[in-house]
Amino acid sequence: MANDAHDHQNPWEKYYGPNLGYIQEQYDVYLRDPDAVEQEYRDQFKLWGEPPRTAPQQAAPSTPGAAVAMDARQIRNAVVAGKLVWNIRAYGHLAADIDPLDIGPRASAKVLEPATFGLTPADLAAMPADLVWEGGPAGLSNGWDAIQKLKEAYTGTIAYEFSHVHDEQERKWLTEYAEKVIPAQSLDAQERRKLLTRLLEAEQFEDFLQRTFVGAKRFSVEGNDVLVALVDQIVHELTNDGVSHITMGMAHRGRLNVLAHVLNKPYTKIFSEFHHSTNKNLIPSEGSIGINYGWSGDVKYHLGANRSIKTGETVETRIVLANNPSHLEYVNPVVQGFARAAQEDRSRPGYPEQDVNAAASIVMHGDAAFPGEGIVTETLNLSQLNGYQIGGTIHIIVNNKIGFTTESFDSRSTHYSSDPAKGYEIPIVHVNADDPEAVIAVARMASEYRRLFKKDFLIDLIGYRRYGHNETDDPESTQPLIYKKVKARPTVSQLYLQKMSAEGKLTDALYEEVKNEVVGRLKAAYDELKQQDSQEAVHQVPPASGDEEAEPAATAVPLAQLREINGELLSWPEGFTVYPKLQKILERRADALGGEGKVDWGHAETLAFASILADGRPIRITGQDAERATFAHRNIVLHDPNTGATFSPLHKLPQAKASFAVHNSPLSESAVLGFEYGYNVYAPETMCIWEAQYGDFANVAQVLLDQFVSSGRSKWSEKSSLVILLPHGYEGAGPEHSSARLERFLQLSAEENWTVANLSSAAQYFHLLRRQASITGTDAAKPLVVMAPKSLIRNPRAASPAAAFSEGAFQPILEQPGLGGNPERVERLVLATGKVAIDLEDGLEKDGSESRDWLHIVRVEQLYPFPANEIAAVLAKYPNLKEIVWVQEEPRNMGSWSYMEPRIRDIAPAGVSVRYIGRPERSSPASGFQQVHALEQQYIISQSLKPSPTLAHNLGR
Repeated sequence: MANDAHDHQNPWEKYYGPNLGYIQEQYDVYLRDPDAVEQEYRDQFKLWGEPPRTAPQQAAPSTPGAAVAMDARQIRNAVVAGKLVWNIRAYGHLAADIDPLDIGPRASAKVLEPATFGLTPADLAAMPADLVWEGGPAGLSNGWDAIQKLKEAYTGTIAYEFSHVHDEQERKWLTEYAEKVIPAQSLDAQERRKLLTRLLEAEQFEDFLQRTFVGAKRFSVEGNDVLVALVDQIVHELTNDGVSHITMGMAHRGRLNVLAHVLNKPYTKIFSEFHHSTNKNLIPSEGSIGINYGWSGDVKYHLGANRSIKTGETVETRIVLANNPSHLEYVNPVVQGFARAAQEDRSRPGYPEQDVNAAASIVMHGDAAFPGEGIVTETLNLSQLNGYQIGGTIHIIVNNKIGFTTESFDSRSTHYSSDPAKGYEIPIVHVNADDPEAVIAVARMASEYRRLFKKDFLIDLIGYRRYGHNETDDPESTQPLIYKKVKARPTVSQLYLQKMSAEGKLTDALYEEVKNEVVGRLKAAYDELKQQDSQEAVHQVPPASGDEEAEPAATAVPLAQLREINGELLSWPEGFTVYPKLQKILERRADALGGEGKVDWGHAETLAFASILADGRPIRITGQDAERATFAHRNIVLHDPNTGATFSPLHKLPQAKASFAVHNSPLSESAVLGFEYGYNVYAPETMCIWEAQYGDFANVAQVLLDQFVSSGRSKWSEKSSLVILLPHGYEGAGPEHSSARLERFLQLSAEENWTVANLSSAAQYFHLLRRQASITGTDAAKPLVVMAPKSLIRNPRAASPAAAFSEGAFQPILEQPGLGGNPERVERLVLATGKVAIDLEDGLEKDGSESRDWLHIVRVEQLYPFPANEIAAVLAKYPNLKEIVWVQEEPRNMGSWSYMEPRIRDIAPAGVSVRYIGRPERSSPASGFQQVHALEQQYIISQSLKPSPTLAHNLGR
């Protein structure tokens, strides 16, 4: 059969017989729609062209029926061989040598065997190689040879999963790379030495720490030592492709090694952290970080770093490893936010111009965490979305096949830890961590795929864990059989030496030379540390406390400028039709800045955005409904009902000097908030805003709020000015649409870490946004949390006159007009915040017949930092004050009361009582019954506006 091409001019001749008509029919279908024909026939049609329409006369067979039987068998074998090839490509990973310890579980690999399809070696040997493997490498003898070569490619120490990738061009490229490029790769002598050096650096660094700092936790990379070489190779490939920013995230395992050998963090600095050294000029003589210094820092295996490497005479690549708490995967969206910020040019109006080639991210995952933590799939979902895509992330699962003490069969329901990535069509390559050259080949493949297709790629680096969860943990008590194998397993550098020595590519002498050089550097660094008179600080320089006096920002905007901006906001391109109902609403804004007009909440926000852009400050706002806003008050992206076209006046604003980005986000809080935090940290000059659909949805992002937004500066000196908008207010909408859990933000408030506000007027919101923009990108930067309103958006009492925008500034407190005019008579001061303050004003008006000279009301607009001086100044005006009452609509154990009570008592004059009016303590934030809610709210207002029995007695009532 191998000589068929010589014996027959037409390759279709061997299929003449009763099957020819069927083949002709399939060819006609192929011409109309190639995808409607089985892959095996497509391959044959591409290779041989059109089958003949009539069969030539042939000699009658010597045995009746023999020719017919032969033709049918050949056709069947060719088709089945094609199915075998497909199975090898799709399921070869099931038989691959990708587990160094072979600790399973393994699936059946029978689908890779010819016998499963009724084929024998003789059947395959009778077929031409190119019939079985179209486009295979040269020199293949026949179909059997082709199958063996394919199995070598797909069942070695690299295993591939591409069949879930739907794009045919991508799948073809991946297949050709796996079958042709990787098998042809080999390292030269210089590359082998570099790889050996990386392996020994990783190994000897861990060994040195183990011997020098006995019992210290370091979460070593041992068992996956090749991770360092893998990341280093990816960095090399990306920088060669011109990437100028590489942002990385990882959990604690192997972090110190990556810091030392990819980020080039000095050994002396790492060793000093193990010594718990302190900066003697900064910390008191007792040598501990004092609680009065406002600096908590973090453990060494959570810290990040950055470095720059020269990639040309004038070109540098910045590499950043993000700080990360023990919440493992929550850094994933943060580093992708870093990358997006590095890719965008925000210096011109309109949407920022993005260059996905400017930055790339590498994220290292744990094998238990990748399928176990929802933040992983939330972040994967961002990869192709307009507002979040970054041209692909290279993912690495640092797979040691165990989670603390939990084995794979108890930690996931999937065969591989990488399986969640299949839902996002991410190519997956599994590689044996004890085959370093295979790992380097995979690094090159991942980098090239990202460069070509601008999509994510996942490397499942399968190794083991040489020690327990940490170095003080004994893993043999829970995994005795596994650790019996681990103890007997040589290190990866030793395995590499054995293999390369057998091939004549490395010598024992070279191995010892490199090892001694690596150990020498470690010892020299440790000796240097011991000789230092003044050791470096363990952590970064402590952040500014934030309590220094600063001149308040000028946030007022001249009325003429506001009117000019307002006119531009109400103009749209010729031929663009605004939705008629919305057009009427927007056109009402034309007169809001003149005469008796007033500016409502949404209008004030848009004017603030426009004026901030005019000041040259870029803005990025995202959220599940950011373009329109959940309560339809924003509408900064207009939709033409006739054409579907969109337009935002903020993109064409003549006064704008910077970009404006607005994106509706996916239904995710954690990933989106993490992305925006990362974007803001990496591009601190940008005013980044995240808006929750409802304030209580921030519950889902609590890890980001706890571990990054509220504490990032204290732990890592990481500055952010992120704005978080959380719709909040009791409207009778039930438990899940009432409370943004204000109490949680106040509980996290300390060390001037952020500003928490609950406002009651549009002008206050305008000035607060502009004040926040003024500190963005400065040393004074800190996040802003706004309990954003719902009903107040359209409440006339929250609207503000034009003068309130062209004059004044943000006020931490506001006094209720019309009250407190006779200081001698005031005996009760009511403090309230947000919507309930408007409810109190409404209650005053509805019950206006009764004299209120005994009462004064103050709205606390800024809750944190607590405006103690401003409230104290109000208290000082009323010498006969008997009580201070905190009024809130949230239950007593929620809202502001627990935070406010001790602070109010601290400044209350002697003899003045401090009381609470509001709902009682509850487990649920609000009632689900509108009538119950209304009665409760009415009771709160009435109790606030009538004197208590004691006070009534004093007033003679």
